[in-house]
Parts: sequence; C-alpha cells; structure tokens
Amino acid sequence: MVVTDYAKTFNTAAARPLDEPDCLHSLFAKQPVEYLSAGQALFFEGDEARHIFEVMEGTLRVFRIISDGRRVITGFLHAGDMIGVSFRDNYIYTAEAITTAKVRRLARRQFEAAVINSESLRPKVFARVCDEMAAAQDQMVLLSSKSAEERLCTFLLRYLKRAMAERNAQPVVELSMSRQDMADYLGLTIETVSRTITRLIGKGVLNVLDPAARHSIRIERPGMLAQLAGDDDDCGDMRRDLIALGERRRH
Repeated sequence: MVVTDYAKTFNTAAARPLDEPDCLHSLFAKQPVEYLSAGQALFFEGDEARHIFEVMEGTLRVFRIISDGRRVITGFLHAGDMIGVSFRDNYIYTAEAITTAKVRRLARRQFEAAVINSESLRPKVFARVCDEMAAAQDQMVLLSSKSAEERLCTFLLRYLKRAMAERNAQPVVELSMSRQDMADYLGLTIETVSRTITRLIGKGVLNVLDPAARHSIRIERPGMLAQLAGDDDDCGDMRRDLIALGERRRH
C-alpha cells in the first residue's frame, strides 16, 4: 500500500531527472506484448494485485459476480486504457477480453516506485484515480435514476464522443461488446436492450449498418440522441457538440 507515500511526496519540489518518464504510458514501453484471445481473463476478482496493465489493442470488460450469481459489468477498456491502478492488495473485479487483445504488464512495485520517485507522474496517478471515482459516480446515477432508453442513449453518447474524436466527427459507433454485455453494464435485460435499439431505429435516431454483426451503429440524429439521454450536466458540452454535428449534417 502506498497511499501514505503518495501523500507525503505529492507536493515535494525537486528537479526532474532527464530520464524520468513524462507519462504513465511510457512506463510500459519496454514491456513485452501479451496476447489475449476473446473470452480469456487477464485476472480474476480476488487475485493478488501484483501488476498494472496497459491495453494496447482490443476491448476488455471489467465485471463482478454478485451474491445471486449475476454478472455486473462495471466498465469496458480500450486501447490506451490502464487497469489495476489501485491502492487495494487484491483485484476487486475480473478483467476479460471481449475481442482478441494486446496488453503490456508492469509489476506493481515497479510502477509504485516509478510514481513515488517522479514529480510528473504523481499528479497523473492522482488524476486517474479521481477519474475512476467520477466514472463510478456517473454509473451510479445512470443505474439509479435513468430509464432504459436514457441509459442506452447515454451509453451511445459516450461512444459517439470517442468516435468523433478519433474519426473526424463521423457519427458511427463501433461496439465490440455483445447485447448481453451492454445489458449487464446498463442494469437491463438483453430483451430490453434489443427493444430499445429497435425503438430508436424506428424514431430515426440510429441505424445498424451491419444487421448480421450488429456492431456498427450510425447515429442519424445526434441531437435527438443527446436529448433522449436525459438531463446530465456532465454531458452538456458533448450534447452541444452533437447538436452542432446534427445541424452540419443537414446542410
């Protein structure tokens, strides 16, 4: 556990060595690439948290099995994401590949030593932990106060924002997860997810580009999708961007 060390050294003023890594991802640069097949677990809930991982390629799901045997997915990981950054001694969830994936791993002790000794990495770890806490709070709001349609629209909005950033505002969402994965993440049944998607297609909000695979979804009316997601202050900027995108596509 290194919480105390982080707290003691967070505001320490010291000259940064020339060879000090300037971002968390640089710590993984020399680590060997590991390959995961679809359905293969990276680690299991309860395993000793010995490593930190960086996802290089593919998609992973993070989930827990609750007392009645149901699976609850708490998040999805994509290229560039890190997993295992925690102050706990054991992993509190299982990480499993949805698609074939590539990852790099770094021993937790090595990661902690690098962060403690780096003036630039400490705030990045702190920011990452804060981001994960904020994401957990957002998920609580999603599950506790939103309807099925609002949950699905919020989910699609998040992926549309990523797609817009990566593909020059093309409103196509690539979903590598199954409908069951989406249901387990949104706290819905697979039947409800399918019905809601069909209803959104009927409203002209979206269109499934490949009905057989069902992984590529084109958002035909981004502004309406944003409105159907419900009130969420955190999505305000995204909503304005999507409405602007919808206006540009009509002209």
